[in-house]
Amino acid sequence: MTHLDPAARAAALPGPAPVERFAAENALTPLDRAMDRYADGDDTAFTVIFAGLAPRVRAFLRRLSGSPDLAEDLTQETFLKLHQARGSFVRGRSVVPWTYAIARNCYMSHARSPKARLSRASVEVTKVELKAELGASAEEAAMAREGAKVVERALAEMTPARREAFILLRYEGLSVAAAAQVLGVTEGALKLRAFHAYETIRSALKAMEDATGPSLS
Repeated sequence: MTHLDPAARAAALPGPAPVERFAAENALTPLDRAMDRYADGDDTAFTVIFAGLAPRVRAFLRRLSGSPDLAEDLTQETFLKLHQARGSFVRGRSVVPWTYAIARNCYMSHARSPKARLSRASVEVTKVELKAELGASAEEAAMAREGAKVVERALAEMTPARREAFILLRYEGLSVAAAAQVLGVTEGALKLRAFHAYETIRSALKAMEDATGPSLS
């Protein structure tokens, strides 16, 4: 079987989500401005906030929890807490990392609950998309599917701290600064967690190549 070259291994990692990169700290988005209005008591701004953030929050919680149903419940809880805490929102700041932090706290509270029904061995993450060239062989397609499974298993088995860093940077598309804000750690600590997560996945993909290549070539 054809081995994945370094470029193909890089392609096996999920690409960043198409969200704001927080290029300028003070460059407010429409969502940020809506949150400023909501924090000041304008209830009509909630429609804009929910429409812009709910899909992202729901996907983030699904990747953390492994359960679409639980993610839906936690999404509702996140926006309830956002509503309750809106007066504490710092005007002029970005609402996205603030909301992710609330969502993560909701998930962590659930995970620590005696009644939590989490299946830690089967964390559901967004399927890795390996873009195949037109006319790709069945062998290449099979290799791509196996690579996706390897990445999913690696994410499920790594520490929660590293998995969170990976999800926020690669799936949610946050900047290092924003992801560090969500997790309440320094940027250096966030980078270290992400580095270990990337290395774990790369090692897993390399092990897959070593295990399957010789026997199928």
